[in-house]
Amino acid sequence: MIRLSNKKILLCVTGGIAAYKTAELTRLFKKNLAEVRIIMTKSAQEFVTPLTLQAVSGNQVHYSLLDEEAELGMGHIELAKWADVILIAPCTAESMSRLAQGRANDLMSAVILASDAQLFIAPAMNVKMWEDKVTQMNLATLKSKDVLFIGPDSGEQACGDIGEGRMSEPDFIASKIAESFTSSLLNGKKILITAGPTKEAIDPVRYLTNKSSGKMGYALAEAAYLAGADVSLVSGPVNIIPFNGIKLININTADEMLAEVKALTDQIDIFIGCAAVADYKPVIFEKLKIKKTDDEEISLKLIKNPDILQYASDHMTDKLVIGFSAETDNVIENAKIKLLKKNLDMIICNDVLNKEIGFDSNDNEVHLITNDDVIKLSKTSKLKIAKQIIKSIELLIKT
Repeated sequence: MIRLSNKKILLCVTGGIAAYKTAELTRLFKKNLAEVRIIMTKSAQEFVTPLTLQAVSGNQVHYSLLDEEAELGMGHIELAKWADVILIAPCTAESMSRLAQGRANDLMSAVILASDAQLFIAPAMNVKMWEDKVTQMNLATLKSKDVLFIGPDSGEQACGDIGEGRMSEPDFIASKIAESFTSSLLNGKKILITAGPTKEAIDPVRYLTNKSSGKMGYALAEAAYLAGADVSLVSGPVNIIPFNGIKLININTADEMLAEVKALTDQIDIFIGCAAVADYKPVIFEKLKIKKTDDEEISLKLIKNPDILQYASDHMTDKLVIGFSAETDNVIENAKIKLLKKNLDMIICNDVLNKEIGFDSNDNEVHLITNDDVIKLSKTSKLKIAKQIIKSIELLIKT
């Protein structure tokens, strides 16, 4: 089975005779556990009906930029944000021309302009149209914008001509889309990620913890898996369902997290410490609930928890070790100190006092810091931040 589990594929169908193949293409994506949403141009509906593709995909087909009903549900901006990849199959010469010019006068082109998802094009047209100088200029323009092309194939065409221009077969297109998720330097790498808070029990009903939601760690696990890695996620208690294919190990305390990290130390290639581990824990765990008294004050004696990130750095000297630093002041300076003190390959820091990017936010804005560089990743969703972090880790592997 090709690796498409949980991938979000936005399939755009334009008006070529090869549009009839899109039902089979959609079926292949679904068979391999991808989620598929479909945009059809007006001309595409002359070759295959929206009802057909709706039935195969299991989702409403989108075809109008000004569809009020669609905008109330998943409008063009939401579609743009939703997609992991966008595939145009078949893509006509006319559609290539409009995309090369950056036009946005229909739903498909508007979504593509609004999305930072990787765009794939599977061309389908007459051989003469494909060989035309203008089409080849548009091809060069789109490639310069990092658009990836699948095909076209050569052979007999519907009009009877023979040559390049046939849309590639659905199974080939599906395999190429799958390869795009597993072509990175992380393909096959074993990555261990810690996420979420820890809970340090005081008595049977109380504990010390922090505000970590685990969202960033889970986003990193998803991004690493999408890049082809074998991901183990050691997580404190959170309300998040992990991405399918990720090995989840649930823990509560820092000691439990350290034990799981130790057990996996020799099996991994990369460690990412994203968990917000409680720095301290009670010296004594009271077996019975501590009762309220008339005293105005109560003392709780604490002891340091194990430093899991330091353990990883000390015991994984032949591996990449990456940490996180949640700061409230002097963000970059404090993160640099932590990077050097713990001898990390990279540290990612952010300002948790900023509620728009702090704990429990769906967005983040961070700085990636190494011994040689400081790179700012501007505010966007945590998943998109995670994907950028994963790409930066690939660069560390190269060097």
